[in-house]
Amino acid sequence: MKTPPSPPGAERTYGASVQIGALVPLTRPGWVEAGRHLLAGLELAVGDVNDAGGIGGRPLELVVRDTAADPQKAAAAVDELAGLGVAALAGEYHSVVARAAAARADALGLPFLCSSAVLDALTEQPTQWVARLAPAQSHGWQIYADFLLGAGRSRIAVAAEPSVYWASGARVLRDYLAPRGATVTELDMRALAPTAVCDELVSNGATAVLLLVGHPEPAMSIVGSVRRDRRLTEIMIGAPAGQPELAEWARSLGDDGAAIPFLRYLPERLGPLGARVETALRERLAEAPSFVAFEGYDTLAVLAEVLRSHGADRARIAESWPRVAVEGTRGQIRFSRTPGISVWQWAWPPIQVVDRDPAQPDRFRVLHTG
Repeated sequence: MKTPPSPPGAERTYGASVQIGALVPLTRPGWVEAGRHLLAGLELAVGDVNDAGGIGGRPLELVVRDTAADPQKAAAAVDELAGLGVAALAGEYHSVVARAAAARADALGLPFLCSSAVLDALTEQPTQWVARLAPAQSHGWQIYADFLLGAGRSRIAVAAEPSVYWASGARVLRDYLAPRGATVTELDMRALAPTAVCDELVSNGATAVLLLVGHPEPAMSIVGSVRRDRRLTEIMIGAPAGQPELAEWARSLGDDGAAIPFLRYLPERLGPLGARVETALRERLAEAPSFVAFEGYDTLAVLAEVLRSHGADRARIAESWPRVAVEGTRGQIRFSRTPGISVWQWAWPPIQVVDRDPAQPDRFRVLHTG
């Protein structure tokens, strides 16, 4: 197997590289744009680590594998990377894929720092091998539910596709909103065309419809249908999973893609490290970096510090999760055991509900903070 070229700055280091396996969706049906941002953050952090002398003088190297939103492909990649001798795994965006990767990493005794997946049950049983940066779905989506109530939206419809992730999200919303006097009605997108969704929304008297569906389709078609229906001019379209965050959304939907609130995991203001990383990511991506890119950077920043402090032994890496204290781009990162969460969890990264400004769709408005 041909060894990839060393990352920028590796000439300042010596000795065999320390390898980190990176799981990223880079082809369809994965969300390719999210994968591109995640990988940009991972790669930028590797370059920064190597410019600073690497890991005890050894260069840090990413070994990237495309998961394509396929759990089986991800599990096979974990097996391959474990066999190649990587010290740890990083990355993955899609929750269902990350769950498969986490299960395999746990079985193999391979440390996995998950960047972006939010599904609460990332592993079936508590594990010492897996840690996570992104907030658990139950935490973030309850903040989103608070936003809906504050905006006076109490009759909620969820346009949902079958998936463990979407079903979990709908359950979080229902369990949180029902005791507070709101209703959640599920629309099965296996049975409804996007245009038929509008009739259901009217008949249910919905004041908000949430997109618990794949991107770009059917999410974009549902948005187009609702925006064109004069009966629904007052309804809120929401996307708690964050589909409007990436530039592809605005490019494809234009004005129709604005004013759709979603969750993102950024502070109100970035500190000096975050601001420097934002500038570098913008240059690398040739567009504004999403929160997913910052998650990628922070993942490698944490792993690099763990490797410097505890070495590349897999068991020692896993044992170090509760002792991590790393200044990331979005605040200090520490891991703890959180009730109901089976992995070591950063509790919590900053959480915002934002949308794209109708007057300037490339600008984000902060509507609510967690």
